[in-house]
Amino acid sequence: MSASLILPLLGAAAPLALAAPQQAAAPDAMVPPVDEQLETPKEANVTVVGHVLQPVQLEPTPERLAGLDLPEGFEISVFATGLKNPRMIAVADDGTVYVTRREIGDVVMLRDEDGDGRADGARVVASRPMMHGIEVDGDEVYLTTVSEVFRTTRNADGTFGPLERIVDDLPAGGQHPNRMVKKGPDGKLYVSVGSTCNACGETDPENATMVTMNTDGSGRTIFASGLRNTIGYGFEPQSGELYGMDHGIDWLGDNVQHEELNHLVQGAKYGWPYVYADGQANPQDYPPGGISMEEWAAQSIEPVGLYTPHAAPMQLAFYTGDAFPQAYRGDAFIAMRGSWNRQPPSGYEVVRIDFENGEPVRFEPFVTGFLVQEDGKWGHLGRLAGMAQGPEGDLYLSDDTGGVVYRISYAGGGEPGERARAQPTGEGEADVRMTGTISKPAALKGPETIASEAVGAEAASLAVSSPAFDQGERIPERFAAEKENISPAIGWAEGPEGTQSYALLLEDPDAPMPKPFVHWVAYNIPAGTTFLPEAVPGQPRLSQPEGVLQGPNSYGSIGYYGPRPPKDDPAHHYHVQVFALDTMLDLPHGASRAQVIEAMEGHILARGDLVGTYRR
Repeated sequence: MSASLILPLLGAAAPLALAAPQQAAAPDAMVPPVDEQLETPKEANVTVVGHVLQPVQLEPTPERLAGLDLPEGFEISVFATGLKNPRMIAVADDGTVYVTRREIGDVVMLRDEDGDGRADGARVVASRPMMHGIEVDGDEVYLTTVSEVFRTTRNADGTFGPLERIVDDLPAGGQHPNRMVKKGPDGKLYVSVGSTCNACGETDPENATMVTMNTDGSGRTIFASGLRNTIGYGFEPQSGELYGMDHGIDWLGDNVQHEELNHLVQGAKYGWPYVYADGQANPQDYPPGGISMEEWAAQSIEPVGLYTPHAAPMQLAFYTGDAFPQAYRGDAFIAMRGSWNRQPPSGYEVVRIDFENGEPVRFEPFVTGFLVQEDGKWGHLGRLAGMAQGPEGDLYLSDDTGGVVYRISYAGGGEPGERARAQPTGEGEADVRMTGTISKPAALKGPETIASEAVGAEAASLAVSSPAFDQGERIPERFAAEKENISPAIGWAEGPEGTQSYALLLEDPDAPMPKPFVHWVAYNIPAGTTFLPEAVPGQPRLSQPEGVLQGPNSYGSIGYYGPRPPKDDPAHHYHVQVFALDTMLDLPHGASRAQVIEAMEGHILARGDLVGTYRR
C-alpha cells in the first residue's frame, strides 16, 4: 500500500494535499531537506514529500524465517505463537517470560517446563484495559496502562497477586498511549509518558516526559521533558546512566526526523516539539511567549545518536548476560517496529547499540530480514515490539502483529560482528550516526534553606501580600496541586529607588526532599509591575506582564506548582519571597532556582516574605 503526500507548510495553517493514487510524487532528490529550505521558521514556506507505505503482512513461514540475517554464531527460534498482540516483555529470575497484550488488555505468562525451547502454553496472570508497560524486579512487578501504574508480587507458581493501583492520574494518551515503566538503580520508578500528538504545545506538563516516583507512587516529579515518545529506555549497567530512543516527528519528509538516542538526565529538555537533532527547527510550530527557535534550542539537549527516520524504536534491553560473546556485554538491543510513512520502509529489525566504556559509539544491525520484497512489493514478517533478556543470557523478541515471541541465542562459531549485511534496513541516503556525549545540565537544587535566608545580604524590607490569604494563614485548597493548581494573586510594595526588576520564589522548607521544595520561580518582572494576577500561565516567558521569565519547580514543570505535602503531614509552610533587584538578571528562560539565587547576589535592594500554610 503506497501513496504520496506533498505537504506545503505555510506557517501554522498549512493545508495538507493527498496526491491521487496514480500521481507520482516528486522525486526526493528534487526536494531538499526541511532544514536546508528553512531560512526563518516564522516565514516558513517549506515543501515536504512524504509517503504512506505500509508493507503487507506476510506469514512467517520456516522458509521465510530462514532468510533472517544475524551475526555469525547467533540463532533465532520461535518461543511462542498464537499470542495475538504480544507487546512488552519482562523475564523473571527463574526464566518465566511475561508479555503484555495492549489490545487484549492483559499479561500472559510463558514457561518452558519441558526444556524443548518453546513455551508450554500461555496463562493470563493480570488484566486491565490497555495494559502495556511491565517491569519485574525480583518478586516485585510493576505494570502500566494509559493512566495507571500498578504494583503486585509474584507467587511461587509465577502468577501475580492482586494488583495494587499506586497511580491513577497519568495524562491522557492521545496519539501515544503506550506507557512504560522501569525501576532505576536509585530504587525509583521511571515512567515514560508520550505526547498526545505528532507535534504540538502540550497543555499537561507531564505529556512528552519521563516522570519518576517512589515505588508506592508517591513523590512523582518530571525527570526530563521534550520527549515525543520514548518507549525504549534503560540504565547503562556500567555507569547507571539512563538512555532512551525517542520517536521522531512525522511528516517532515522521508529522511527527517531521525529517531533519537538521548542521554536522559534530570531536569533536561530535549527539544520537542519545536527543535530536533542538532537544533533544527520544526517549521510547523513556534515556541510560546516570543521565545525564538535559537533560544529554545540553546535550552535543549541534543541527542547522542541519530537513527534512520521512522524506524519506530520500541523496547530496549541492555545486555548483562554471559551467553553472548564478551564484546556484546553492556550493549543495548532495541526492537524497531518499522515505518508506515517512509519510502523505502525502515525498521522491521533488531538494532545493537554498541557501548564502550559506558558510552554509545555506534549503531549496528543485529537481526534483519523481517522486511522483504516479493514480486516487487514490500512485505514484512513481523512488526517488532518487545525486547528483554532472560537469566540464561538469551534475548526475547515479540512481533505484535504475528503473535509470535522469538528467542535469540548464541551457539558459537563466529567472531562478533561478522555478517554479510553492513547497513541498517532502509538506511539508504538517511544518516545513521552517533553525535557525541553530553554534559549534565546545571544542578536544579540549591542551598537547603529558603532563598531569602540563602542570599544572606542585608536589604530593606519589602511588604508582600495576597488577596487569597494573610500572613500565617492557610492557603485556600483550590491553589493546591491536586485541586485547580493555579497560582494565587501576589502583590508587593514598590521597591526602593534604583529597582530595575523583581524576582519571586515560592518554597516549602518543610518538605522532606528536595529541601526546600521549589513551587515557583519567576524573574525579570519589570520594575513597574508590583502585582501578579491569579492563575499565571506555566510558560517560560509571559506575554503579560511582558517579558517575565519562569523557571522549573521541583516537580519539573515550568511556572507554578501548588502545595502537595505528604498526606498526614503537619501543615507545611510556604514562603512567597519577592526580591527587588538593581538589574535585570542575565539569564535565559527556564533558569533554575540555583541560577536565579546566584545571579541575584549583590543586586538585592529589598526583600519580603509572605508565609502561608497548607495541610492535606
